[in-house]
Amino acid sequence: MHLELISLVVDDYDPAIVFFTDVLGFDLVEDTALPPEGGQPTRWVVVRPPGAATGILLRRADNDELRSAVGHQFGGRVGPFLRVDDFDATYERMVAAGVMFVETPRTAPYGRVVIFLDIAGNRWDLLGPA
Repeated sequence: MHLELISLVVDDYDPAIVFFTDVLGFDLVEDTALPPEGGQPTRWVVVRPPGAATGILLRRADNDELRSAVGHQFGGRVGPFLRVDDFDATYERMVAAGVMFVETPRTAPYGRVVIFLDIAGNRWDLLGPA
């Protein structure tokens, strides 16, 4: 058994795909058109870190309830935790790509850590070895 996907609500598919693939370096695993929901075209879009088993299903906010969830899926707390082998190189690459960080990197008992915002405004931890 494993966790295959988590869902993340975004404003629109294409900018989110660019953020996850070009900025974070994830792989675009699937991008399939689906039958319309409520008259709106929809897609099954999955991104995943290279070599990871768990992916993220990008869900476009196509109604008021979903639009209100964009950027608030984790109640203002850190939701996803992205672990990398080379913290400094990844951090520098993300800064150069314009990722918004809400603090400076710090060392915690579990390693190097810094909080960043995804394209929707959700908080993530970037984690690396101590």
